[in-house]
Amino acid sequence: MNVEQALSTLKKNGYKYTGKREEMVRVFAREKRYVSAKDMLEFMKFDYPNISFDTIYRNLSLFSDLEIIESTELNGERIYRLACETEQHHHHLICTLCGRTKKLDMCPMNAVIGEPTGFTITGHKFEIYGYCETCEVQA
Repeated sequence: MNVEQALSTLKKNGYKYTGKREEMVRVFAREKRYVSAKDMLEFMKFDYPNISFDTIYRNLSLFSDLEIIESTELNGERIYRLACETEQHHHHLICTLCGRTKKLDMCPMNAVIGEPTGFTITGHKFEIYGYCETCEVQA
């Protein structure tokens, strides 16, 4: 998803277009990685010095409900990123230091369990954690 698609999704679902919401979407688009609510607050403070965690969390929840962003948990903290532009089934490699992701085009689940008997799979999430090339030298 890109900035225009995200803002269009908000408008299409009857939500106000605000500067804070636009800036949050732009931060996700610029960062191209998972960010925490704390990270988002830091990015937003320059333009919105009085912004609160409540505002950040409320908008993260809204964006998540509208599938503008995706979330996962890393080291006990919920982190967020702009939803992928592709609807094609894929998974991610996630750097545990910087939050960057890399798309994994194959589905490891097929190799792990295949098609189970007596159970219909309706969805799954598979993430692999490690270090990106940039962070590997720091680890």
